[in-house]
Amino acid sequence: MNRGGFSFSTSVRVRFAETDAQGIAHNSNYLVWFEVARVDYLELHAGGYQRLRELGIEALVLESHVRYVQPARFDDRLVVHARCVDLKGARFRYEYAIERDGAVIADGWTAHATVDGGTLRPTRVPTWLAEAISNAEQSAPKQTSS
Repeated sequence: MNRGGFSFSTSVRVRFAETDAQGIAHNSNYLVWFEVARVDYLELHAGGYQRLRELGIEALVLESHVRYVQPARFDDRLVVHARCVDLKGARFRYEYAIERDGAVIADGWTAHATVDGGTLRPTRVPTWLAEAISNAEQSAPKQTSS
């Protein structure tokens, strides 16, 4: 996955509790860091995930994928880039790249669907949210080929 075109990033710091016996961040934490970026993205661009919940809508994770390039270690300062793509009906996908000192150490994606909070039946992404995501992604820096 290429770093170009990401519309958003947030910072995380690897906590000691997130490391394993080898002093490396446990693989499950990368999905947590993806979630941190996703929640921050929604807060900035769409009024927050809680706004969806207040309207009786949940956004469920359907699939996730992480590619580990280099290990993160205790006290590393990481930048988690995120963008929302492929919004169709009730489904959408986030893509991520995690950097340390400007180098990608992991990347991946999560697939989601919006559902009615009571019945868990699929429901279309609300128009206001689709528009907020579209506006955020249209303002993303465009990558040029060289």
